[in-house]
Amino acid sequence: MDRAKLTERLGIAGSGAIATGLARLAGPHGDVSLWARSDSSAERARARLDGVAKVTTDLAELDGCTMIVEAIVEDPEAKAELLRKLHDLAHENTIIASTTSSLSVTELAQASGRPERVVGLHVFNPVEKMALVELAFPEQASEDTRARARAICEELGKTAVEVPDTPGFVVNRLLFPYLFDAVRLMDETGLEPKAIDQCMKLGAGHPMGPLALLDFVGVDVSIAIGESIGADVPERLRKLQAQGRLGRKTGAGFYEYDKR
Repeated sequence: MDRAKLTERLGIAGSGAIATGLARLAGPHGDVSLWARSDSSAERARARLDGVAKVTTDLAELDGCTMIVEAIVEDPEAKAELLRKLHDLAHENTIIASTTSSLSVTELAQASGRPERVVGLHVFNPVEKMALVELAFPEQASEDTRARARAICEELGKTAVEVPDTPGFVVNRLLFPYLFDAVRLMDETGLEPKAIDQCMKLGAGHPMGPLALLDFVGVDVSIAIGESIGADVPERLRKLQAQGRLGRKTGAGFYEYDKR
């Protein structure tokens, strides 16, 4: 389905999978700029975007954006620091969104300096394929902020569901205890990852098994989300992290991957 031009001039602060996926989705439909922290990150982002969005290493170049999406590592201090910088450079009416999947939007909003113009915009990876966006608002968010956040989701072809600002929102709060149970079941029974994944794909109709999904999300990211929502993180995951087996992005996790 053809989509209309974006009503927002969109800035994206970050250069990982979520950030570049969002830029690829939005770029053909509007004015999109992506900020990367380093020259090497910028080069990787340019290769992924193939010209659909502007890539810069100068954060100040996002100053003309009407909505800026923070999409960096799931670390509260790093996010808070970046949000404060975005507040300082952005116009007073610019909305600042965070793609956090598990942190408190209220606390991030307070750290930003403009809580009335902040929204949690939790998009899912791969961004172009996943239909859902979880929207979480701090109590201070203005009606304009709420309306524009819903509008950008619709313009991006997403289904927005407003969720409470609780750790993990809805999806991760329910999903990660299940994923961690799959790890514990593997340890308790000696089953291979493939066997557990096949059972859940063929028996429950899931598009991806739980252990393959942990590899896709990233072992380190999964641990961080688990800790944020107060879930019991399996020791096997911590051992994989210590070994540098973080999943697809490192070429090994529960499975081995060809990194070519």
